[in-house]
Amino acid sequence: MIIIEHLNRKAISADLKKETKEKVLEELTELLIVSGAIKEKDKSEIMEVLLAREEIGSTGIGYGVAIPHGKCQVVESVVLAIGYSKKGVNFNSIDGKPVHLFFLLLTSPEHGQLHLKVLARLSRFLKDKLFRESLVKAKNADEMYGIIEDKEKKDRIR
Repeated sequence: MIIIEHLNRKAISADLKKETKEKVLEELTELLIVSGAIKEKDKSEIMEVLLAREEIGSTGIGYGVAIPHGKCQVVESVVLAIGYSKKGVNFNSIDGKPVHLFFLLLTSPEHGQLHLKVLARLSRFLKDKLFRESLVKAKNADEMYGIIEDKEKKDRIR
């Protein structure tokens, strides 16, 4: 149960409103602030980390999914924010298509191994078309959380 351990239901939105890469990253960061995972005063530092990572290369992995991520001193361990955009956002994805599902991952530099573990797990889950479709069809944050929780339980059984 790696993902759920680091995800607060308040850090999930089934209806992201912003329409640009930078604005959607801000909206996801705001979810982390609302959930209590990070402090408002740390927002600009987190945005710098996320935008610097995007400069290296887009975290849009295709299939309408992006996993923006980074390591930041202001994060105590591992935090996640998840969002769905009905309209989609140009995120310079590898397949050139708009991104609808966002999984923002932030870790402290001391938790580099856990960062990679969560990133790998997310990537594996998101390759599953039915999982992605279920998240897209979710009506609210609670449904999205439940879908992720169920996926982790099923994955643990294997």
